[in-house]
Amino acid sequence: MKKIGILTGGGDCPGLNAVIRAVVKKSMQYDWEIIGIKNGWNGLINGEMELLTDYSVSGILPKGGTIIGTSRTNPFKNEEDVKKIIENIRKFGIEALVAIGGDDTLSVAFKLYQMGIPIVGVPKTIDNDLSGTDYTFGFDTAVSIVTEAIDRLHTTAESHHRVMVLEVMGRHAGWIATVGGIAGGADEILIPEVPFDIEEVCDHSRERYRRGKKFSIIVVAEGARPKGMESVVTKTDEKDDFGHVRLGGIGHFLAKEIEKRMNVETRVTVLGHVQRGGTPTAHDRVLATRFGVAAVELIKNGDFGKMVALQGNEIVPVELEEAVSKSKTVDMELYEIAKVFFGSSQVKKDYVDVFKSDVVNLINYTVEPTKNKEGIVVEMTVQGKIENILDRPIDTIINAEFYDKNNGCVGKSSYKIFGLRAKPSPGYSTTFAVIYSGVNVDKINHIKLYAEEFP
Repeated sequence: MKKIGILTGGGDCPGLNAVIRAVVKKSMQYDWEIIGIKNGWNGLINGEMELLTDYSVSGILPKGGTIIGTSRTNPFKNEEDVKKIIENIRKFGIEALVAIGGDDTLSVAFKLYQMGIPIVGVPKTIDNDLSGTDYTFGFDTAVSIVTEAIDRLHTTAESHHRVMVLEVMGRHAGWIATVGGIAGGADEILIPEVPFDIEEVCDHSRERYRRGKKFSIIVVAEGARPKGMESVVTKTDEKDDFGHVRLGGIGHFLAKEIEKRMNVETRVTVLGHVQRGGTPTAHDRVLATRFGVAAVELIKNGDFGKMVALQGNEIVPVELEEAVSKSKTVDMELYEIAKVFFGSSQVKKDYVDVFKSDVVNLINYTVEPTKNKEGIVVEMTVQGKIENILDRPIDTIINAEFYDKNNGCVGKSSYKIFGLRAKPSPGYSTTFAVIYSGVNVDKINHIKLYAEEFP
């Protein structure tokens, strides 16, 4: 009878018990024993084990957390701990290991595999930042929790005309913020991959207020940071076994800046470990179950040093080395979709940054983007009102130059006005509309507007 050890390491998340259940159930078909290693790598160091039976995993599918416990333990910080792991593997007769965890846990697994330990990995992290797999279990549940939180914040934000800042998890990757923000209809999403401009965030909210929307929901990942800030906001300088500081506080930092700059009441909600708790979604239960069964099959086939992964709709093995080589950051195409809805692809009224003329005054103006059914800006209209400031009638032309965020000119357009009378005669003022629908119109970030007399 083969003995298989199983452990869960790092932060807990919904779906861990589904993996454990699947590993036990599938192993029973091969008449294997499953040894539950308590509290992650720490249990393997201290020899804390328990036999997992059919009874042990009965009824655990809908439960969050992990029945065998977890810890953030790095045995490679201490050479003696690594020796103890190898000794206990031999002592308890463990012939293969299933390590369920994120990049830290699986980094340890990869090092042990290089030392000759037969081991397979299962990707677990609510952050969805492991390479080699499209999704990790736990992510879908965390996104569902964030989405519900945004739904609930909408009603109170709208009632009190407040800006609500929701801080969510995401150290190096903003998957939870991006997907949860899109699903919940956030007005701004700030992630670690894209340092943000605080004044631009405020501009987006100001524009909503001008359009009559007297509230905003801003989702910010804990690892996000403003432009010019060298490091992320942390709660403490203390580090865990893997050298990670405890993040937290960017939400409060951002809220203070928004309130100071906009003079609008701003509140903060930090979801924290609520994102890790509770029952897993159906998606996470099924994915975790598929991972667990596939892990047992890898062991049966002697295919060690691999991690089970979801690619498309197939569960496939990938090298542990690939999985832990780098963090999987947010797909920028997905983030661009998010930006459609929180305003970064639209020109704001304040972004008409120049008006020059010796012949007319600009009285007022508006900027209106037109979107297609996919939400992409396809046309930009600048309309407004001017008045003649000369003592004679003139023919004038309104010129508009459209620029992207890198100050590159995307295109130009103009509007001619004939016979603008001298003030204060009737007809000394009139309206205009400059329309641009050329290439890269969705990239427009600001406009330079000027008027001149033409022969």
